[in-house]
Amino acid sequence: MLDVLAVTVPVFLIIGAGYLAVWRSLFTQSQVDGLMVFTQRFAIPCLLFGAMVRLDLSEGFDWRLLVSYYSGSLVCFVAGILGTLLWLRRGAEDAVAVGFAAMFANTVLLGLPIAERAYGSDSLAPNFTIIAFNAAFCYLIGISAMEAVRAGGSGFLGGMRTVARKMSTNSLMIGVALGLAVNLTGLSLPDPLAEAIDLIARAALPAALFGLGGVLVQYRPEGDARGIVLCCGIALILHPAWTWGIGTVLGLGEGPFRAAVLTAAMAPGVNSYLFAAMHGRAVRISASSVLIGTAASVVTVSGWLLLL
Repeated sequence: MLDVLAVTVPVFLIIGAGYLAVWRSLFTQSQVDGLMVFTQRFAIPCLLFGAMVRLDLSEGFDWRLLVSYYSGSLVCFVAGILGTLLWLRRGAEDAVAVGFAAMFANTVLLGLPIAERAYGSDSLAPNFTIIAFNAAFCYLIGISAMEAVRAGGSGFLGGMRTVARKMSTNSLMIGVALGLAVNLTGLSLPDPLAEAIDLIARAALPAALFGLGGVLVQYRPEGDARGIVLCCGIALILHPAWTWGIGTVLGLGEGPFRAAVLTAAMAPGVNSYLFAAMHGRAVRISASSVLIGTAASVVTVSGWLLLL
């Protein structure tokens, strides 16, 4: 157990340091915003670009990995919707927003550093494979469902155009796409350029973790306790449990199996709040679930690591 805590606690200590720095006004919210702009638009895209360039496509894109993880995402989305409709007794639009929060795991800011500390940087290829599809998959499902239930919405085609526009301007997706393009074409980057990209990428995870802590200060838990419990329970327990079961049935290899389960065990990501705010639905549940889910995952992720 001490070995497991040695993996997870340093990650959450960095998040806590960022939270404390902003809470005590040692670091301003505008400075956090600037740090997150650097990590989200530059450092993490460089990290993902380098990972995609080096990814062995013949081994990385295992259909069993994707089915294990993303079937769990769909189950969590449906569970969030049904729980909101039947238990919370809220409307369909709120249900879609809660379902999105339950589905969208923090695959990058939490998933990558914990997996790296647990199993080493050489084990991350399956994690990057999941990340390559995560935003596009979740936004496609979430926006399509929201447009389907929203009166006066732009319809399915309008929802697809929104997804395409968001993905084409998303820095993380651009980093993934460019990295895959270099990988598929077999191009070789000049050494100075490759080294510069790696230097920026090395700053990505520690800076992003500190920034995440600062961002969480503004997501104060407010009311809707049952909704928060529902969302966090689905994200932290149901998703990894489902992924574990399907991965076992499909005979997923040890490395991809660990990556899929551990990634599925992550707390709801900040995109959960952004999706809710974009549609003006279940914003308090989504924001509080990001904060409380991240705090609770200190325990739950340690538990899943112990089982793995």
